[in-house]
Amino acid sequence: MNIEPDKTHARDDASSFVQAAVERHQAPLRRYATRLLGGDADRARDVVQDTFVRLMAQPAAEVDGHVAEWLFTVCRHRSLDVLRKEGRMKRFEEGQIERVAAADPLPGRALERAEQHAAVLRLIGRLPPNQQEVVRLKFQNGFSYREISRITALSVGNVGFILHTAIKTLRHEMAAQTE
Repeated sequence: MNIEPDKTHARDDASSFVQAAVERHQAPLRRYATRLLGGDADRARDVVQDTFVRLMAQPAAEVDGHVAEWLFTVCRHRSLDVLRKEGRMKRFEEGQIERVAAADPLPGRALERAEQHAAVLRLIGRLPPNQQEVVRLKFQNGFSYREISRITALSVGNVGFILHTAIKTLRHEMAAQTE
């Protein structure tokens, strides 16, 4: 009885699982790690690469169904390890704005939307780091409170409170800018 074809098939399944995860989550993970690492894209790339190496070591069945949550958790831990190793936590730099390219037929609307987007990102950049992280996980990456709780090791209630406080602050600041 030849066992090799089964091993090859299992390796191919694991390889395609990891490849699909890389294709789907690499860019959001890189943005997330870059933010956590104070804008250092090179270190973020290394952290994300290490995150995917760790995924390759995991049996697919253990992370299937919650791979995004698992990846963001590992990425967060690795980023914090890097910062701890350096002995400093950097605050998110104001002005490090992610650019969103969207086809909009009316240039005036596109410009207005881009200005509003930039203003919101600047305001988010002024929030405390824990509020920034929760807001970005919720609105840029679409995670639920429970998923954010597991990624950040905060309680679900604390995630809700931090998010509520951040949104309240952002609304107040936006209102002050339009007056």
